Amino acid sequence: MTRSTRIAMALVLLVAAIAAGYFVSKSKKPPELTAWTKGSGQPLTAEQQSVTFTHADLTFVVHPDDKSIDGRSMLDLAVNKPIDKIQFDLDRELPISAITVNGQQIAKDKWSNPEGRVTVALPARFNPGQALHLGVEYSGKPHVALNAPWDGGFVWSKTPQGAPWIATAVEGEGCDLFWPCFDNSLVEVGTVDLHIDVPKGLVAPSNGRFLGTTQSGNDRVVWNWRAKNPNNYAIALNIAPYSVITSTYKSRFGNTIPLYYWYLPGEDSKARLLFSEFKPTLEFFERVIGPYPWGNEKVGVVETPHLGMEHQTVNAYGNEYKPAPEGFDWLFQHEFSHEWFGNQLTNRDWDDMWLHEGFGTYMQPLYTQYRLGQMPYDAYLWKLRAMVANKYPIVSGHHQLEDEVYDPKTGPANDIYYKAALMLHTLRGLIGDTAFFNATRRMVYGRVDPRPGNFTTRFGDTNEFVRDVNEESGRDLTWFFDVYLRSAHLPQLVTTQQGGTLDLQWKTQGGKPFPMPVDVSVNGQVQTVPMTGGHGSIAVPADAHWVIDPTSKLLRDSPAIDRFRDWTAAQKPKKS
Repeated sequence: MTRSTRIAMALVLLVAAIAAGYFVSKSKKPPELTAWTKGSGQPLTAEQQSVTFTHADLTFVVHPDDKSIDGRSMLDLAVNKPIDKIQFDLDRELPISAITVNGQQIAKDKWSNPEGRVTVALPARFNPGQALHLGVEYSGKPHVALNAPWDGGFVWSKTPQGAPWIATAVEGEGCDLFWPCFDNSLVEVGTVDLHIDVPKGLVAPSNGRFLGTTQSGNDRVVWNWRAKNPNNYAIALNIAPYSVITSTYKSRFGNTIPLYYWYLPGEDSKARLLFSEFKPTLEFFERVIGPYPWGNEKVGVVETPHLGMEHQTVNAYGNEYKPAPEGFDWLFQHEFSHEWFGNQLTNRDWDDMWLHEGFGTYMQPLYTQYRLGQMPYDAYLWKLRAMVANKYPIVSGHHQLEDEVYDPKTGPANDIYYKAALMLHTLRGLIGDTAFFNATRRMVYGRVDPRPGNFTTRFGDTNEFVRDVNEESGRDLTWFFDVYLRSAHLPQLVTTQQGGTLDLQWKTQGGKPFPMPVDVSVNGQVQTVPMTGGHGSIAVPADAHWVIDPTSKLLRDSPAIDRFRDWTAAQKPKKS
């Protein structure tokens, strides 16, 4: 993770097309980003690793008329190792006018920004235990997203009534498109204060807890927010003459959670229908996964002029209120899932992005099963199966940038959504619900018994999840993940019937071990073949009717699906 969808299959095909970037704007292209700014997830410098980013105070003065911003930021850093310089990331298209260190103005020849990474020579050495307060003033026209959210930046749009409608979406290219930050998924700022200065009549919902508004001259107002431990790319600006619906949710864990939905005027009935999904969706996640991580802030959703994005406590929604046969809005549910898989749990490296998107995608069929039962769950997964590409491993095992993962020419791209979700379905069938959800909670919260107040945000990676699964299941299932995550191709099950015996043999890329048990239905009676060493056999009368994996537990190679997928791709019009 863009327009009409009338049946469930069309919905998934559309999502895949969007994620692959098939919808391209004809607008004039913005200035090219430097390689450094475009590449979110660049390694932290020695100096950045020597500090803890404790607080950011960010002011954005937004000028809709000329599509520009003025920015004032104070970055508070706790020094852990001696440093005499510091770096941060900021797009060169936002020229810096002043930098201060602990209130002292830094001469312009003491800092530079040749590539989108600013290096500041400090006026003195900072030692462990000292606090470094870095002030940055800048202004300019921020990078424009031509195809948000897959192409990151600002979206300058208009409501149907002609009022400004503005949003940011920067997951791909990173936070440095509009504020000075450490553009790396391993950095989460302790707290962020946001002050969004906009013309009167506009509303500016953002991350965290609302701290009220203040005046800014005669014709402007500042919206103030405070968020704890946000992902860098999850900081978001949303500006329009929004209406808002509010309520509260009494959690099964005993706390009360504020609910907000900001939407465009004139959409009251559709907005209230979407808002009616908030409480049952929250109940599902808290019952099946665990406590909502930001209960002392809010559940927030805001209507945006792009499809969507998981901005912590203020998720972007742009699905135009489309009905679906499952009875819930897949986009709202998917972005909301990232409050757990992406915001509470954050990947250590973009190479582990499947932890965000695979789990986030699996939550839609899981919610379908939770509400409607088995058949809609199976149908939802079957739609996803046709989207699997199998060109690159989901996990490469080495550091990757965001664009390397999402580009189908260099990485797994949509497979971190669909293939990973189907892998989770197979894993759940293999180890059972208790072990599966305990391992999931350990990954998300660091413990199997999360309660409000006994966990904090955390980072995770693939190896950690494998360890959790092994411990919770009581088995070494490393072979499972080696084939599904670390191999490009799906395992192939070869069947041979000779006389009264049906032989089964797993074949994997590189000959990796794969002792995955296989269910076989023989004349309606299901038997499980252990497949020790990747091979097994079962007695089958010569005239019997047999079906492999009759309840579709297994993610495996299918030439028929591959042919359909390739044919579908060939029908798409070529880009000019």
